[in-house]
Amino acid sequence: MITPVIGFIFSIFLTPYIGSLMKKAGIVGKDIHKPDKPEVPEMGGIVFLLVLPLSLTVLLNETLAKALLVFLLFGVVGIIDDTTQLKQSHKVLLSLLVSSTIISMSLDTDLNILLASFELGLLYYLFAVLFVTGSANLVNLLAGFNGLEVGTSAIVLFFLGLITSGDAQILAFTGSAIALGFLWWNRYPAKIFPGDTGTLSLGALIGLIGILGKVEIFAAFLLLPHFVDFLLKSKIRFKGRPLGRTEVLEDGTLKAPPYLSFLGLLMRMKRVKEPQLVAMVWEIEVILGFIVLLLHQLL
Repeated sequence: MITPVIGFIFSIFLTPYIGSLMKKAGIVGKDIHKPDKPEVPEMGGIVFLLVLPLSLTVLLNETLAKALLVFLLFGVVGIIDDTTQLKQSHKVLLSLLVSSTIISMSLDTDLNILLASFELGLLYYLFAVLFVTGSANLVNLLAGFNGLEVGTSAIVLFFLGLITSGDAQILAFTGSAIALGFLWWNRYPAKIFPGDTGTLSLGALIGLIGILGKVEIFAAFLLLPHFVDFLLKSKIRFKGRPLGRTEVLEDGTLKAPPYLSFLGLLMRMKRVKEPQLVAMVWEIEVILGFIVLLLHQLL
């Protein structure tokens, strides 16, 4: 499979160029978990929107083209969010609108068989819309540290590639490789941020692969940390910033924010610096990935 190699090469070389363009345009964000809070180019997720279609050109078919359209539309929502700071409710509504294109596009070529196997009938369309919307917004929610969201997405996509085949596998492995290329520049200390452009599109890609590969349960299981974060933040109605942020102490360790979140729980369990916190989440994702491999073999 050549597309992951193409995607990785394009991503690792194109990312610093996109970063320089964003910096020149003044599209930057403060890296708030560093003592000096440096400005870092934002909206780097444009790399994903450019590289995934380019990488798949040699294998493009109707199903991949339709999936790419949904993926790109989520990227557009991310661009709007990065440039206008959408309210969380507006972001979800736009995500639902974009996901609804799945209904008219009939992504699965064996749709009747799929509907029958789930015994949901036309309700599966609604499930697909909610699944992709949820996946995109969950990845977007568990973010904010160098390499966190891109690294976890690369891991999730890789394991999804191991349990799928056909178009779903192509999307998964290519997406993972592109994320890894970007991660080279996004890892601590980050030279570029993906922005919501990147997190929403990567999350949508995970959801689409779940639907195409008929591995929705496994995709959802891999997003378990994201779902826990969602549940905890829902208690404060996703308004954590007014309550306080994660603090960086003099020794570089992190002090959890004054509200519950998945990352906050990890910070309370162990004193860690930013790279260690991100590594812990990556390790959790890898463990979940191996559990998925085992369950996939058993079921």
